[in-house]
Amino acid sequence: MSKTSEHSVPVRRLDHRPPEWRAESVDLTFELGADRTRVTARTVLRRAPEQGPAPVRLDGRDLILESVRADGRALGPEEYERTADALILPPRSGRVEVEVVTLLAPAANTGLTGLYASGGTLLTQCEPEGFRRITYFPDRPDVLAVYTCTLIADENDFPVLLCNGDRRDAGRRADGRHWVTWVDPHPKPSYLFALVAGRLGRLDGGFRTRSGRDVRLRVYAEESALPRCGHALEALRAAMAWDEDRFGLEYDLDTYTLVGVDDFNMGAMENKGLNIFNSLYLQADPETATDKDFAAVETVVAHEYFHNWTGNRVTLRDMFQLSLKEGLAVYRDERFSGDRRSPGVQRVSDVRALRERQFAEDAGPQAHPVRPDEYREISNFYTWTVYKKGSEIIRMLHTFFGEEGFRKGLRHYLSRYDGQAATCEQFVEAVGEANQADLTQFMRWYGQAGTPVLDVTTHHDPEARTYTLVVRQSCPPTPKQPGKEPLHLPLTLALLGPDGRRLPLRTADESAPAGTERVCELREPVTTLTFADLPERPVPSLLRGFSAPVRLRVPLSTEDRLLLAAHDDDPFVRSESLHDCLVELLLERYHAGAAQGAAVPYPPLPAALTGALAGLLGEDGTDPALAALMLELPGFGTLSGSLDEVDPVRLATVLHGTRAELARVLRAPLLACHRRLDDGRPYVFAAADAGRRALRNTSLAYLAELTDPEVREVLHRQYATADNMTDRLAALTALADHADADEVLEEFGHRWRDRPLVLDKWFNVHALSRRPDTLARVRSLTGHPAYSDANPNRVGALVIAFCFDNPLRFHAADGSGYAFAAEQILRIDALNPQAAARLAGCLGGRGKLDPARREIILRTLRSLRKTDGLSPETSEILDNETTA
Repeated sequence: MSKTSEHSVPVRRLDHRPPEWRAESVDLTFELGADRTRVTARTVLRRAPEQGPAPVRLDGRDLILESVRADGRALGPEEYERTADALILPPRSGRVEVEVVTLLAPAANTGLTGLYASGGTLLTQCEPEGFRRITYFPDRPDVLAVYTCTLIADENDFPVLLCNGDRRDAGRRADGRHWVTWVDPHPKPSYLFALVAGRLGRLDGGFRTRSGRDVRLRVYAEESALPRCGHALEALRAAMAWDEDRFGLEYDLDTYTLVGVDDFNMGAMENKGLNIFNSLYLQADPETATDKDFAAVETVVAHEYFHNWTGNRVTLRDMFQLSLKEGLAVYRDERFSGDRRSPGVQRVSDVRALRERQFAEDAGPQAHPVRPDEYREISNFYTWTVYKKGSEIIRMLHTFFGEEGFRKGLRHYLSRYDGQAATCEQFVEAVGEANQADLTQFMRWYGQAGTPVLDVTTHHDPEARTYTLVVRQSCPPTPKQPGKEPLHLPLTLALLGPDGRRLPLRTADESAPAGTERVCELREPVTTLTFADLPERPVPSLLRGFSAPVRLRVPLSTEDRLLLAAHDDDPFVRSESLHDCLVELLLERYHAGAAQGAAVPYPPLPAALTGALAGLLGEDGTDPALAALMLELPGFGTLSGSLDEVDPVRLATVLHGTRAELARVLRAPLLACHRRLDDGRPYVFAAADAGRRALRNTSLAYLAELTDPEVREVLHRQYATADNMTDRLAALTALADHADADEVLEEFGHRWRDRPLVLDKWFNVHALSRRPDTLARVRSLTGHPAYSDANPNRVGALVIAFCFDNPLRFHAADGSGYAFAAEQILRIDALNPQAAARLAGCLGGRGKLDPARREIILRTLRSLRKTDGLSPETSEILDNETTA
């Protein structure tokens, strides 16, 4: 991998200009080999006559150039210019056919971008700028062309040859190699090009579209993995049917192919008709995968399929518009996943993840708008903000216009821009036009970084029988954006009476019958909402369904929150209300420790709160999956986001101490819940069954805080008798911090020594352990025979998990965790800059830490930044953190 960047100076969104040359067609021939691949690219480029002559600039990085021809004539080196990142032909106009031959070494490409090897399989990853590492080409999203690709290879080494589109021809050459030609009739940008070649097994299926076309569905993976790919095939069928039912969108080729590989930087890639997956998101069976893994496979398969229209048929004008495809696809996959299981539970889960990761991103030195204004390395902008906050922006449009209005807007957008490269403005404008709405102010969501705050005050006037809400919106400063403008956002609300039932919502000037839920549009810094005919003070149910990605601050009593938690029919508000009680409790304990020292005798847990938690463990009618979520303590990221300065070790200690205290108080209902749900049912991945397992294993996780013989027997029995990975891993995780855990950990590691994806779970259990020797164990495991710095899954399961998700041990006061992170960043950066840049983010957000830790991290960052040869990806992250 090159250690220099074509983006040493920032690329700015407002500097975008249309391409000088547009591509009409691309004809590619790959003579494939792991050590040497020869690529011949014939590209027809056209420039409008009225534009006049212009140089032909083709992007390219780290390529060995064999030859160049223009309109059939071979060019000598003096007839073109080569730079570190381009091949430039002299000015010309009209039409030109350029043929470029390049040589590649896939087996030596450890960066996993361009053409590379994963085991014995060759494959490509071209998003965001990988095609330029294959051949010279105008590698930008707004250059769309029709691709024909011929793959030539030794059949013994590469019996399977796959590319985008539909297979058109095949045969054998005189030299004994076989070949296959693929044609994709739909114009696409180069980042959507893909090929796969290798010795792979195949799983076949089919799907009939609503218009009666039969589509061949195929899953390719290593032969031994195929039995675990059936769930992915079923998920694909379900996604195709869902997209037809929800949005009337049919698939548009004859073949749809999924391929699973072990070495992949992303979760998956939506290349037209040929989706390439990290094996983690394509394989699942009860023995080796958990319920969360089954759900993740469904979600990721659906996400990539949904890109067929929102990302592929309509693509991006430039990479600044990344959220136009990713935010929209995430929104759709979240709704699909909710419909497959439980919309309410899915929503609560999605919001929890958003708050833990994206809110923290918004509050730190890496904060950026959903559509950034500039970048140096676009690969660093595949972030929670672009994906998850981008999804929330789409969801707000659905909240404004409802199911039919949003569907109408999406269809209008796709109809207008089909086959084109679009922008975020064009999407929002199309949705607004379809619903006759002005969304000019709404576009600020794409340009402003940071998490908005809604401060709500309430007043009940019993004589006037009115209830008033005053909502003030604000947003804290973020890097390069000290001032913020008011946003246009939906606040969905209801009012509950003392019995927990929703009350009619009527303003003084309304004569029509009142509904019991309302979407209020906020546009101003201060909005006043007054409701009439309310003789008693209601309890407000605000931000229902998490109607906007904001922090909500509203003064509710514990009694009000517990009423909402017990009776509100909105799953998010139910969960949030109990969650707020727990946040308040944990922060009080944290501040008490700051004032009095570490050994603080906390007051007893509030009986009303423990009673509410105990109720969730019984049979009160709550969906078990929702009950499991409501029983979870707030995450470390959520709590630290509420503090101006944090001692991470003390905060983690408060979390674990409170968890242990709850386990002692709730021991009897926890054991009763675990026993009640231990009903011996055979494993089935279905919403109801997964919910029961989630609640049972949440009970087990609390019980693991106790050390009495009965609890230990429960933990060991579940580990020994589990017939599925969900229950076995839950028991292993629960046992991991116990004194007698080593034997069980060793048994698990030995049992699954030949299954890398299962061993990742084992690595992860070690990474998240609270044991004092955790860092030493993690360091030792980086030398384990199954661990590899070059594999993103291994790095994520062990090193990234320790650095991001184990605050107790990563933030050790002596700085040993930071030193370990720095060591790993340098090791991994030499192989895979994208993975190293992801890891470097663990040293971010030091501004919230106590002074001693801030100083240690700053020294660590400065030392890293002085290292020669750092990749541009990692350098950019370190620069942002160092200057914050």
